[in-house]
Amino acid sequence: MPCPDGVQTDLGCIPNDPFAFVTKFYGIGLGVIGGVALRFIIFGGYTILTSQGQPDKISKGKSYIYYAIAGLLLAIFGYVLIQIIAVDVLHIPGFR
Repeated sequence: MPCPDGVQTDLGCIPNDPFAFVTKFYGIGLGVIGGVALRFIIFGGYTILTSQGQPDKISKGKSYIYYAIAGLLLAIFGYVLIQIIAVDVLHIPGFR
């Protein structure tokens, strides 16, 4: 299948335009960050459940959950901030 605006690779059509390139892979990056955060939240919960009341393991599990949620929130708010600045304030073409 031809790729009119980019280069055809095994990963699909990679756009030549920098804005389209960033837009395509930023969504993929957010998905990866979400998946990693979910795994760390599950692992933190598992660590807490199997801690057998040991305070160091409980605090370790809580820190896994806390930092996973903090990283996820940073990624989401970063995306929202870029959308507000690039689209609403500066009206940069290609970010819609």
